[in-house]
Amino acid sequence: MFDGKDSPLTQTFGLGLFAEPSARDLDQLEAFFHHRGAQVLHEVSPLAGVELAAVLVKRGFRPIEFTSVMHSPVESVPVGGTARLAKPGEEFLVSSVAAAGWGANPELREFLLDLGMAAAAAEGSFAFLAELDGTPIATGALCCHGGVALFAGASTIPEARNQGAQRALLQARMRHAAEAGCDLAMMCAAPGSSSQRNAERQGFHIAYTRTKWML
Repeated sequence: MFDGKDSPLTQTFGLGLFAEPSARDLDQLEAFFHHRGAQVLHEVSPLAGVELAAVLVKRGFRPIEFTSVMHSPVESVPVGGTARLAKPGEEFLVSSVAAAGWGANPELREFLLDLGMAAAAAEGSFAFLAELDGTPIATGALCCHGGVALFAGASTIPEARNQGAQRALLQARMRHAAEAGCDLAMMCAAPGSSSQRNAERQGFHIAYTRTKWML
């Protein structure tokens, strides 16, 4: 996928999961990104096998990121809490809160604002807000497809952390996923992070740890 040379979405996904990539495959992938002036990045599941990791090391790649990929059955949860589905017209509010929560430096802020606006408006994507005393303090996104609910975009502004916002967002999105007919939920988090611990408290379990490789 190419989403601009500096976008964190510019990378491959699922490399080696269904077939072992040949040297020619990897040459073509590297040429695809180099031609566009982008870094070559692969997100790799350990299910692809240790042999692929050895091939990547031999080609000059190194691991730069680990991510816990987590899953949970979708279960209806009681109505309550301080999180809600964002209303039409609140797309900029959602993206602004998300950018503030991620602590974006000025160079990334515009990208994150644009990304948040696009995610909030995308078909099958739903944006959620958590509030404290009526003020939005956190955001989360939900994408539903084929019975799978992807929880993403969790972000809380620094001064409002550790006050239950992400728990409320997880519960609100789980409820919406159940209403949408999904039966499997998934999300990603940094290993050992507060996001992972919040998810585990809400019934998520680690499926595997994904590695991002950079040439």
